[in-house]
Amino acid sequence: MKKKPTLEDLNVWKKFIFSKKPIKDKDAYLDQNKPGRFLTKKIDLHGYTLDEANLKTKELILSYYKQNIYKVIIITGKGSKSDNEKNPYISKDLSLLKYSVPHYLKTNESLKQVIKNISQADIKDGGEGAFYVYLKKFKE
Repeated sequence: MKKKPTLEDLNVWKKFIFSKKPIKDKDAYLDQNKPGRFLTKKIDLHGYTLDEANLKTKELILSYYKQNIYKVIIITGKGSKSDNEKNPYISKDLSLLKYSVPHYLKTNESLKQVIKNISQADIKDGGEGAFYVYLKKFKE
């Protein structure tokens, strides 16, 4: 059953389309521990290859550092749907984003300069399939 939009729906849609008000970034929100000062951002790496995930993460973390973002939530997934366990020539742990991305962040020289700490995410932010990256304060 297809329902035709009402005149009210059309008016709301027009108002939204022609509005000059910026759209809120759904992945950014104020950090409860640092009210009003720092934002938290999320990076979801589902569907990325290892190289793509590392490149994207590095790019975004350096960008977030310059924006003075305090905390980044990186969602890698748990790796439970990975086919790596079937291949005897691939490490079962180091090829999963869950393990390899934090390792990359800890060993990359340019990222070590901007990262304060890396820790396991709370269950509300992804639990075993995510981790937090806390960034140092940006200095020009």
